[in-house]
Amino acid sequence: MMPITLIISIPLIAAFIILFLRNDKSVKYISFISSLIVFIISVIMFINFDSSKGFNFTEKYMWIKALNIHYYVGADTLSLLMILLTNFIMPVSILSSYNYIKKDIKKYYIWLLILQSAIIGVFVSLDTFLFYIFWEAMLVPMYFLIGMWGGENRIYATIKFFIYTMAASLLMLAGIIFTYINLKNSGINSFEIFDFYKNTLIGKTQIFVFISFLIAFAVKIPLFPLHTWLPDAHVEAPTAVSVILAGVLLKMGVYGYIRFLIPMFPTLSHQIAPYISAVGVFGVIYASLMAWVQKDIKKLVAYSSVAHMGLIVLGVFSFNPEALSGAILQMINHGISTGGLFLMIGILYERTHTRLMENYGGIFKTVPFIATFFMIVTLSSIAVPSTNGFVGEILIFLGSFKSHRILTILAISGVILGAVYMLMAYEKIFFGKIEKDENKKILDLTIREWLYLIPVVIMIFWIGVFPNIFLSKIQVFVSSFLK
Repeated sequence: MMPITLIISIPLIAAFIILFLRNDKSVKYISFISSLIVFIISVIMFINFDSSKGFNFTEKYMWIKALNIHYYVGADTLSLLMILLTNFIMPVSILSSYNYIKKDIKKYYIWLLILQSAIIGVFVSLDTFLFYIFWEAMLVPMYFLIGMWGGENRIYATIKFFIYTMAASLLMLAGIIFTYINLKNSGINSFEIFDFYKNTLIGKTQIFVFISFLIAFAVKIPLFPLHTWLPDAHVEAPTAVSVILAGVLLKMGVYGYIRFLIPMFPTLSHQIAPYISAVGVFGVIYASLMAWVQKDIKKLVAYSSVAHMGLIVLGVFSFNPEALSGAILQMINHGISTGGLFLMIGILYERTHTRLMENYGGIFKTVPFIATFFMIVTLSSIAVPSTNGFVGEILIFLGSFKSHRILTILAISGVILGAVYMLMAYEKIFFGKIEKDENKKILDLTIREWLYLIPVVIMIFWIGVFPNIFLSKIQVFVSSFLK
């Protein structure tokens, strides 16, 4: 079995095995071990990847002959980095769930594993119809994971998430169908991505298809003003689901722009780039201001996530090597940093059952290790030098300044706001006097929590100090992409 099919299949096989298990510990172990195996395979793929060849590890088999739809998968630099990020975050998320999830444990881990397969499928599909199947398949486990294991307002958050994402998906499906019909009329009966790049759409049809992809991916990122589903989903979702949502799912929107929108419509994409960049920067400032006034730490980080994604969009639509390289690297960085923040919030919530910052204060002395790890991921999130976030943001600013000077200056002001509200939040939680007696008895990190936090911290400093591990491959991809 080829590696891509293997990493898609292993979580599904593990989910099937779990169906027949009765012991909750066995369910957790199988889930973690399978996700760890998939991560190891992904690392091996990265080591053996040849960026000069474009797509590696390709597989192509006929699926639906009448429509010439194939099971066609492969990985280039962009795909492989997203696969690595996904499969790094999944075992961490599974470990973080061990004590958090108390009911329907078997169902929970089955849905997590199905979600992992669907996400990988999105990043490796080279047939547009197959891409859409995986894209839709991802919505189902997310619906149940938030709806069954979320907070008090989980039903509202789940329905809002589903309506937004389903409407966007149907819009994308319409765009896919229109493009397929256009290709077929031109004598090309294909759903392959590379054939979609050859579309001859013109006039209103071209604009409709362009907008359908533009909005569908904007909802997933999410770009202002299509972002309102995200804070609600984050606040109600279990910790692991918030980590996956921020760490991986939001990147699918940016991935869609790079993989579909820009190559399919290069002229329109360049024409609209200043406006999309402006929307991204407005989102940075708006989300930063919204984050500043939040009392719920999880909602604060959710808005900070919107701000970070707006910055990444600015990098993509600057259309120069530095900014795009920084944007792709920052997709990885944001997954690690914001995922780490949600992990820390989950650790505190397990102990105190509150996310309101006013209910904390002065707990640094009580939980010094939690405070230290929280500080590290906070510094990463605000892009302090030697952390992963610094490299990506600097590249975005250096590149975007050449294309959009005013927007870049505004974006920098948003990033400064981000540093202020993140440090203020940290101060409220960990410094000052302990006002509540129960906060004097909070337990510090357990061995299990050390196990999943240490890899996150290693990645923060590894990328911060040795960014060329990823940048060398990213720059080859970007050079080819911008030609």
